[in-house]
Amino acid sequence: MIKVSDIKSPITEELSKFEVHFRESMQSKVPLLDKITHYIIKRKGKQMRPMFVFLSAKMLGEVNPDTYNSASLIELLHTATLVHDDVVDDANERRGFFSINALWKNKIAVLVGDFLLSKVLLMSIENKKYRSLEIVARAVREMSEGELLQIEKARKLDIDEETYFEVIRQKTASLIATCCEAGAVSVGREDEAERMRLFGEKVGLAFQIKDDIFDYGTPGKIGKPTGNDIREQKMTLPLIYTLNTVDKKTRKELINIVKRHNENPKKVRRAIQLVTENGGIEYAYDYMIKFKKEALELLGPIPDSPSKKSLIMLVEYTTNREK
Repeated sequence: MIKVSDIKSPITEELSKFEVHFRESMQSKVPLLDKITHYIIKRKGKQMRPMFVFLSAKMLGEVNPDTYNSASLIELLHTATLVHDDVVDDANERRGFFSINALWKNKIAVLVGDFLLSKVLLMSIENKKYRSLEIVARAVREMSEGELLQIEKARKLDIDEETYFEVIRQKTASLIATCCEAGAVSVGREDEAERMRLFGEKVGLAFQIKDDIFDYGTPGKIGKPTGNDIREQKMTLPLIYTLNTVDKKTRKELINIVKRHNENPKKVRRAIQLVTENGGIEYAYDYMIKFKKEALELLGPIPDSPSKKSLIMLVEYTTNREK
């Protein structure tokens, strides 16, 4: 079993310095803002995005102030989108903690998200890092477009595979792609920027499909399906595949559950059963493995190093994780 501490080992010092850098980047003269940003920092996750930035940078060159700036820009952007997402979704929790909007109401949450995005712009301009700003701004555009495309299509439940992949490429994969591209650019390796962007995109696609699989339970493993995507009427790969391959009667039953009975636990279990029995999970799992292999192949020509080894471990971790 891969441990996060093992993945972090080549960049332990860099991540420790990054913590300070990121905290400083969020500072404000407004006491309420400082209180909220302190709360955000306290409940941070596994540092997945900074790990992708620093491992990509260290694999290709020497970590420098530009790398710390890039990692902070991306983390500020990610935090802003999460704060805004919780408002849009009317979510009261995030990772077991109360969301910003639950504690300080929607208006303040939106303003905090705006403040964090303004910090992204100011940090880039103050440091004259226009290339970093270009990379990050592209991610903001793609994430917004992906979210809106999903909302538009979810209303009719008519997402096909092509649209699904476009949604997850923009919504999820674009941010991991940004991390890897920004890491390469920060150490002056423009020649490897596109390779690293593609690598991150494929890892992000695999990561999102893994999330989709959790909703139905992982094949060959004892895991409790969550059914959250069905309750939220989200069209994910296991469901799309099943709707496209089953007979008319089963398709009608499945659509009926997703549209009209998504709050009924018994009906949700039935939908999970139909997707599982008709090969939806295996189909999604095969796609996840395909994207993972393509990502790892892209790293092939890059010389071996502890950072490359950790980046490979990070890819394995994202597809093998249990939650």
